[in-house]
Amino acid sequence: MDDTGIGEADRRGRDGLTDALGVVVLVCSASWALIAAAGRSARPEGVLLAVLAVAAGYAAGRIGGSLLPVAAPALTALAVVGLAVALPGRLEGGSHTPPLGYANADAALLVLATGAACCAAWAAGSPALRLGLRLLGAGAAVLALAIGSAAGFAASVGVVLCSLAAARTPRVLGLAGLALATAVAVGGTYAMAVDALPSGLSASVSGQLTPGRVALWREAVRLAEGHPLRGVGPGQFAEVSQAEPVTTAGAVGPAGTLRSAPLQLAAEEGIPGVVLLAAAYAWVLWALRRSPRPTPVVLTAGAALTGLALQASVDHILGFSAVTAVTGLLAGLATARPDRTEHP
Repeated sequence: MDDTGIGEADRRGRDGLTDALGVVVLVCSASWALIAAAGRSARPEGVLLAVLAVAAGYAAGRIGGSLLPVAAPALTALAVVGLAVALPGRLEGGSHTPPLGYANADAALLVLATGAACCAAWAAGSPALRLGLRLLGAGAAVLALAIGSAAGFAASVGVVLCSLAAARTPRVLGLAGLALATAVAVGGTYAMAVDALPSGLSASVSGQLTPGRVALWREAVRLAEGHPLRGVGPGQFAEVSQAEPVTTAGAVGPAGTLRSAPLQLAAEEGIPGVVLLAAAYAWVLWALRRSPRPTPVVLTAGAALTGLALQASVDHILGFSAVTAVTGLLAGLATARPDRTEHP
């Protein structure tokens, strides 16, 4: 069916529908940020910039993945690793200026770079090139550890391991597992925020995450319960929060952030904001499910994007436009239709 003209037309039509759904989700996300900010001294610019960065990155990824299915992700990984090596003074978190300068945001970029390198490895035809690209991905993981992000290192190693196992994993099963991992992480964050975990486990996790971060999450839940529809307004958490600001090194990023994308949206944009964030992640998984790329490429990209989602559930990394742009870029690379046939 796929080899016939009708089959190809049908497949392209389904791809167009998938892209249209993505556009709807992004437009709704931007629109809701404006609605949540209406009539208040709110700042929706951050959300709008993130949506724009994702859309631009996705479009670039679709183009690059179609024309250069090996070179485009490889160059993406090289660029991120090159920045990490070339700007060592900003990799210790001393400066909060994006794209690099907050260690955990740097690590998030390196997780995406690991995924891009491993995607390029699966698309490459030469065994030597595949090995080199996988070593590049492993190098990105080591860099994440070198800049002080154990979570980034763990996520990058997970991406490498998932990539190696991707050839023997059914696409639907793999994507379902990634979705489950994200749901567990977000659910665990909420459970910490509402103190629903057993006391021993809660104390242990709180010690790892830092009590100040957990206090911010609890304040976010309080604000979300008081303003379930529109939240307190985009960018307004720091102004209305009664929690003490946290400034401990290694515990936070830029001032005024909540260190959890789902909880920050819940507090600032209400339940619809969280639903739209979940819809965006679900759409990415759906687009990967429908992607014409080989399953190893799809699952590798899905693992990297899920690693980012796990980090975003416990830290402020989506507030950096470089991170959201590379996120869209990797999603676009993994869902592009290459001009030539791939042989994973």
